[in-house]
Amino acid sequence: MRNIFTIFFCLFFSLIIRAQELNCVITVNSDQVSQTNQQVFKTLERSLNDFVNKSRWTNRTYLENERVNARMFITVTEFESSRFKANIQLQSSRPVFNTSYESPIFNYKDDQFNFEYIEFQPLVYNENVFDSNLVGVITYYVYIILGLDADTFTLEGGNDLYKKAQQIVTQAQGSSFTGWSQSTGERTRFELVDNLLSNTFREYRIAMYNYHRKGLDILADNNSTGKQVISGSMRLFQTLIKRRPNAFLIQTFFDAKSEEIRNVFSDGPKVDIVKLKETLNNIAPFYSSTWNEINY
Repeated sequence: MRNIFTIFFCLFFSLIIRAQELNCVITVNSDQVSQTNQQVFKTLERSLNDFVNKSRWTNRTYLENERVNARMFITVTEFESSRFKANIQLQSSRPVFNTSYESPIFNYKDDQFNFEYIEFQPLVYNENVFDSNLVGVITYYVYIILGLDADTFTLEGGNDLYKKAQQIVTQAQGSSFTGWSQSTGERTRFELVDNLLSNTFREYRIAMYNYHRKGLDILADNNSTGKQVISGSMRLFQTLIKRRPNAFLIQTFFDAKSEEIRNVFSDGPKVDIVKLKETLNNIAPFYSSTWNEINY
């Protein structure tokens, strides 16, 4: 009996230790493609879900309930033989302590997603070689999502993960695929990870930690203090935007957070709403209509 219990315990413990980092749902939409045989898109979707959710991306230990919740929506706009032209929408979230609420962390669309894929082709990431734009882009965003999640729990906790993403960018520079080079426009994969690792944008990383770990996570126990910390995080962005107007990272933050911020400050103990709305309109004027909905 004792031996059976020992075997069961070891198997259970092994499963916990080996829990993968991501709980990600990937959807491939081919509605825009005039293709009679849809099987290749279904096979791609199934392969991508297995690739992302069954691969080990870090040496960190994740319990089952610590897996990062994410979604990837791939919309195929053109398809010919094995060549795909698409865009990818990425979303991720993290739980807030002592609540059932999931806070949105990343909400981003990448329109520069062209790749080649043959049905049933194995999807394998080789960190030493860039040989597939499909694998490269997906892996890059896996590390970005994991890095952003880590930043919300530990100050600058995502450094090693961002460096993994940056390594992919470096390897992809010699490829013919767009989105990797600094010269292919704004809001590129190069710019995103470069900004995340740059001291120029350090306030963003500090704000991510303060907002979530010191703000959202204590709202359930101390609503007033939590709101004060979140409001203070907005002032960090104000410091950053004075140095770098129209900072890419600030846009990505509010793309994910605008509705949450409105909801946080429209309920419960009050803070200085007038000053807060002034700050928000200064750093994120593109969401002015949302800020106007914050109640006094």
